[in-house]
Amino acid sequence: MPFPQFLMSTPLLLGLLLLGSGLSGCSTLRTPTPDAAEKAVVVATARQLLGIPYQYGGSTPESGFDCSGLVHYSYRQAGLAVPRTSKQQYRQAQPVNRRHLQPGDLIFFRNRYGSFVSHVGIYLGKGEFIHAPSSGKKVAINRLDESYWKKHYYAAGRLH
Repeated sequence: MPFPQFLMSTPLLLGLLLLGSGLSGCSTLRTPTPDAAEKAVVVATARQLLGIPYQYGGSTPESGFDCSGLVHYSYRQAGLAVPRTSKQQYRQAQPVNRRHLQPGDLIFFRNRYGSFVSHVGIYLGKGEFIHAPSSGKKVAINRLDESYWKKHYYAAGRLH
């Protein structure tokens, strides 16, 4: 049976098609997108590395980690290739507003003496991030609202 003539109006037909396509998935559960699943692996991997000692240039649990090495290793465990240094990671990341951070996004910091990115961490959610802080310390979780990190926060980014 053909469509009634009044339904053949382009705006009306388009509206009905959009309404129908938008409602078709309301009653079904969506599986996480590969991106969300990969980010979950990144976060879970990084959490498993809590307590591993800092090591400048380190990028494995056996050698220890520096900040960008922790990011590099965590992303590789999720099957994602990322650059090795914080500066390269910053350049590859798409900017994200701090209010729109998602677990797995990168948080970039800089010291007050330079205008370059000097540190990176992985956002965990609820204002927390995980990172390899500095010599003599271990992979740890800190909050973005702690005075030191608040003062040195530079940007956030999402790797695609």
